[in-house]
Amino acid sequence: MTDVTGANADVLHTLFRSEQGGHEQVVLCQDRASGLKAVIAIHSTALGPALGGTRFYPYASEAEAVTDALNLSRGMSYKNAMAGLDHGGGKAVIIGDPEQIKSEELLLAYGRFVDSLGGRYVTACDVGTYVADMDVVARESRWVTGRSPENGGAGDSSVLTAYGVFQGMRASAQHLWGSPALHGRKVGIAGVGKVGHHLVEHLISDGAEVVITDVREESVRRIRDRHPQVTAVADTATLIRTEGLDVYAPCALGGALNDATVPVLTARVVCGAANNQLAHPGVEKDLADRGILYAPDYVVNAGGVIQVADELHGFDFDRCKAKASKIFDTTLAIFARAKDDGIPPAAAADRIAEQRMAEARRR
Repeated sequence: MTDVTGANADVLHTLFRSEQGGHEQVVLCQDRASGLKAVIAIHSTALGPALGGTRFYPYASEAEAVTDALNLSRGMSYKNAMAGLDHGGGKAVIIGDPEQIKSEELLLAYGRFVDSLGGRYVTACDVGTYVADMDVVARESRWVTGRSPENGGAGDSSVLTAYGVFQGMRASAQHLWGSPALHGRKVGIAGVGKVGHHLVEHLISDGAEVVITDVREESVRRIRDRHPQVTAVADTATLIRTEGLDVYAPCALGGALNDATVPVLTARVVCGAANNQLAHPGVEKDLADRGILYAPDYVVNAGGVIQVADELHGFDFDRCKAKASKIFDTTLAIFARAKDDGIPPAAAADRIAEQRMAEARRR
């Protein structure tokens, strides 16, 4: 069932394009008093209630917002399946610039929409939303994670997201170079915000040489003030062409791997925190053809969702970190499956995730 109340023609076209199909429910939310316009997309509940964050972003159109919600929610189904969670995939997007329109009234209105779904969708933080925002949303709905410890939550999920990406990098290094150590490897990180700056800390501790870029000067300055040995470059286009780059970590928005970037990428490994890194189907084969090892994004960035899922059962950080550590083994298993089946790692991860969801539906 897809609920499209109030949808315009462009949005309806987006919802029902064949390549976007398969979602159980899509809800378009509007509250005129607060200015809220949002999309909640539930891709699958085969493994349990859909779990995924709320993105707050100034989309150019409602159709663009719907497309993002559909893509992100589908990715959450695969991510949660590969993380071994008893959750399906969902995602919400709020349309607008959070710096301009985010308000308590708007977040409370959004919480009422989340609550109206009766637990089919459980939300958390994402780009443009933070722990303090989830505390407000939770005043209107119990189906909220990523709250502050003071309000019964687990706090910032970016800590374990970065830790999981680091485990994915270690597995990539093990597979490609025979050792999980990043010592002496040159790692380029595009985006050093909520997740990226934690990832820098792991890499510095492991002895890696780190190169960074970010559209926000203050984010770069924060890293350079703490770690003067880190090199900053002007933009992502410069970063991906950096000589001697071993690992490229996209940690900003999606679509980082595309027809323009893959041919000029110097790194041997791509492993980062951003969602939906592959701009379109076929990019994974382009990477493989160039001999670039791709660690599937939704596998390695699952530390955060492991954390927020645990919050629903009484959060324990050590238990979550132990689960996130398994991303190392899961990533290695994907590389092995890819080799056995003669397919790119992204396709191998999809097969494993789809198998788990299919088995759940048959029960």
